[in-house]
Amino acid sequence: MIMTVIIEYFTNLFQFDEAAQKGIITFGLQLLIFLVFVLLSLLIGRYTPFLARLIIQRFSPKQVASIYGNLITPIEDLFRITGTLILVSISLNFLVNYTGIYRFLNFFIDLAVISSFAWLCSRLFRQFVRFYGIDLVRKLGRQVDELLLVFETIANVIIGFIAVLAFAQSQQVNLVGLLASLGIGGLAIAFAAQKTLEQLLGTCVLYLDRPFIPGEYIRLPSGLFGRVESIGLRSTKIRTAAKSTLMIVPNSIMANLEIENVTRGKKVMVLLYLDFLKQLEDSEQALVEQVVKESTDALFGIDPGSTKISLFPKEGSDGIRARVTFFILGSSENSIELRKRLLELANETITNKLSNYGIEFTVQEPTIYVESPVTI
Repeated sequence: MIMTVIIEYFTNLFQFDEAAQKGIITFGLQLLIFLVFVLLSLLIGRYTPFLARLIIQRFSPKQVASIYGNLITPIEDLFRITGTLILVSISLNFLVNYTGIYRFLNFFIDLAVISSFAWLCSRLFRQFVRFYGIDLVRKLGRQVDELLLVFETIANVIIGFIAVLAFAQSQQVNLVGLLASLGIGGLAIAFAAQKTLEQLLGTCVLYLDRPFIPGEYIRLPSGLFGRVESIGLRSTKIRTAAKSTLMIVPNSIMANLEIENVTRGKKVMVLLYLDFLKQLEDSEQALVEQVVKESTDALFGIDPGSTKISLFPKEGSDGIRARVTFFILGSSENSIELRKRLLELANETITNKLSNYGIEFTVQEPTIYVESPVTI
C-alpha cells in the first residue's frame, strides 16, 4: 500500500504536459549547441595569432614580417586566450532566452573577456613602445629616458579605467550614479578617518611608483637599514639588518621619504662579440674603437666611460674578434629591458657606420648579459 502511494507520487511529480516537454527538448538542444560552439571556440581560438597575421598582411604587406615578429610573436599565448574567450562569449548567445543561466554565465565570461582584452592591449602597447616608440622619439631628436616608462604606466592606467567602464556597462551598472552616491558618503568618512585614508593613499603611491618591493634592501634617512618584509594596506614592515627586529613604518611616511634602494644599485655587464672577416690595420682598429665607444656612450643608461674593447685573433680563421664590455644601469626590470632595446639599436648604428667605412663584420648572437649586484 505504501509503495503504491510512493510510486504514484513520483509518477505525478515527473509528468509534464506537451508544452513543457517541448521546452525541455528545446533547452537541451540549445545547451548542446552551446557546448559544441564552446568546443569549436577552444579549437579556433588557437589560430588567433594566425588571423592577426593575416590582418597585418592585408594592411601592411611589406612590413608584415617585422610587425608580426615584434608585436605579436612575444604574446601569442595571450592572443590565443583572448580570441578563445571572445568566441565563447559569442557562443553564449545560444542561451540568451534562458535568463537565469545566461546572466550567471555572462557575468564571468564578460569579466574574463574584458580582463584578457585589456591585458592584451597593455602588452601590445608595451611591445609597440619598445620597438617603434623608441625609434619615433629618436627621430624627433629627443633623449630616450625613463619618461617613456612613465608614459607606458599612464597608458596602462587608462586601459584599466576603460576596462572597468566597459565591464560596468556590460552588466548595466550605472557607474556614474554609483560613484556619486559613494562620493557623498565617502566625504563624511574622509573627515572621520583622515589618517587612515592618508595611509591608504600612501599605499597606492608605493604600489604605483614601486620605489621598493618586498625582498629588497633599503636605507632610510634616519639611518635605518634593512630588508622589506611586506607592504601592507597601512604600513611597510622592514627587517633590520643588525638586530633582525621588525620596524613598522606607516605608508604615508614611506611615500614622502628619500629612500636609498640598495638592492637596485646594480649594474648589468654586457659582453658583445664582433667577428671581423680579416685582419685589421692599426687605423682600422682605432676606427672600430672610436665608433663603438661613441655609439655606446651616447646611450641613456650606459655607465659613462665603462666601455672597453679587446681585440684578439679568432680561432680557426684569419679574422679577428673584438670583445666589447660595458655596464648598463637600471632601477627596475622594465628600465633594464628598455636599455637592452636601446643596445639593439646601437648595434645597428655600429653596423651602418662601419659598413660605410668598408669594414665588414658579424655580431655573435646572443648578446651576453651578466648581473653585477651590490654586495650587502
